[in-house]
Amino acid sequence: MPKISLGTSREAVQPDCIKALVVEFVTTFLFVFAGVGTSVAADEMGANTLVGLFVVAVAHALVVGAMTSAGRISGGHLNPAVTLGLLLGGHITVVRSILYCIDQLLASSAACILLKYLTGGLSIPIHSLKSGVGFLQGVLWEVILTFSLLFTVYAIVVDPKKGSIDGLGPMLIGFVVGANILAGGAFSGASMNPARSFGPAFVSWDWTDHWVYWVGPLIGGGLAGYIYEKFFIVKTYASLPHEDEAF
Repeated sequence: MPKISLGTSREAVQPDCIKALVVEFVTTFLFVFAGVGTSVAADEMGANTLVGLFVVAVAHALVVGAMTSAGRISGGHLNPAVTLGLLLGGHITVVRSILYCIDQLLASSAACILLKYLTGGLSIPIHSLKSGVGFLQGVLWEVILTFSLLFTVYAIVVDPKKGSIDGLGPMLIGFVVGANILAGGAFSGASMNPARSFGPAFVSWDWTDHWVYWVGPLIGGGLAGYIYEKFFIVKTYASLPHEDEAF
């Protein structure tokens, strides 16, 4: 199993960590603001189901690509499932991953609160399972979609042998997010991101099926990170060279 570094409490006050947390908050805020804002606009304009799904998919693809690139200081995670996948691959400490996840949830909540205000109190749509989709089906949808997202992140960003696609990572990650929304949006909502689901649920105070959007993405992201790191990346150096306690 890849080495998982615990880190230390001192990380929280180190300048590089503080800077990364600020960038992660800003990029996650802007990602959720654009993504949820598009969903609100589609509902308000009465777009039919297919058009609305396409618009939401395109908006998420564009903003994920842009914010992943803009968030290079923090790594542009935008997503607790991405953070967990990188943690299980040994690319981020436990301490920093916890800080990132809290940061992402706060940013998502702030974005949705502002959207609620700016839209004059319009309903903020939550992620929930569509009619006829059971809990197990919903979890499996989210596991598979998030697995594909994290596998892509590893293949085109993390893997040191990513080759000629170096630099195209953020755009390609956005493409995967958009494609996954087109595939699964009509069934599970294709969240792939607990933070993206948390903000709308918090502001609307509607937690229907919410646990699905934690269990599915975290399993999918964790599996992708572990499997890619274990079987596809050739280790020639330590991922976390500083002296941290590990298990």
